[in-house]
Amino acid sequence: MIKLFDSHCHLQDSRILKSAPKLIKEALDTGVVNFAVNGVSEKDWHLVKEMSDTYPSVIPNFGLHPWFISDRTPDWLDTLKGFLSSTPSAAVGEIGLDKGSFGKKIDFTDQVEIFRQQLQLAKELNKPASVHCVRAFGDLLEILKSVGPFPCGVILHSYLGSAEMVPELYKLGAYFSFSGFIMSMKESKAKKMLKCVPRERILLETDSPDARPKLVDSKLEFFVEREVSNSKEVVIGEENNSSSEENINHPANIHHVLAYVARLLEMEEKELSELSYENAVRIFSYEGSKLAQK
Repeated sequence: MIKLFDSHCHLQDSRILKSAPKLIKEALDTGVVNFAVNGVSEKDWHLVKEMSDTYPSVIPNFGLHPWFISDRTPDWLDTLKGFLSSTPSAAVGEIGLDKGSFGKKIDFTDQVEIFRQQLQLAKELNKPASVHCVRAFGDLLEILKSVGPFPCGVILHSYLGSAEMVPELYKLGAYFSFSGFIMSMKESKAKKMLKCVPRERILLETDSPDARPKLVDSKLEFFVEREVSNSKEVVIGEENNSSSEENINHPANIHHVLAYVARLLEMEEKELSELSYENAVRIFSYEGSKLAQK
């Protein structure tokens, strides 16, 4: 069976939290052996920690996502440090920059400051960081150059940047993670960009419950049963507006990301699955990691 590593997802999201045990089992049964579950704010870090304590397959990540910086408490950084200290198996994420339709409503100077602080923390702790970037790749590169390089790596999750930026980002320690969102790019542009990424830096992810792949034959897709939630926990969502049933993404749909990326790279799916799995194991094998303990 093919082995896959979901390098970035949000199984603690309130839209699928109750279904998470079922989704994890179903994905494990298809060969997805690890899930890097990313927190996004102080309100969900405890859920990520609980999930990691419950499931050996879950790699926890704690970070303050740019969409939620306005809700941070004065002690947010100390709280983040506390979670990372008490959870040696954790990496940093999701952090980043956003000038998209939702992100542009949030003060960009604040975004940059919060991002810098978390990047520096990841570097000090010798941990990788999972980075969100929407329409801010020039700013991202400038900041990575000033804080980096990053010998433990930075994961550019759901990467949709240009082919031209890949070499400079690579030099700084970037890994490039691809989700169903890549299917929204013009295929020729996506193919050009993918072929610029060194093979040892390719990762695959679902960004579940978001980034549901666009498939011609929906019969091949893994579906999530819609759950009714009264939870006040944060909802991530593509531009905070993808909570409808048809947009909920199952973590087992990483197989469709694998198939699409493999086709554009003109690789066998088995070869790409092995390559991306090895790359994920490498970046998530920092001191204290569950993978380093195996």
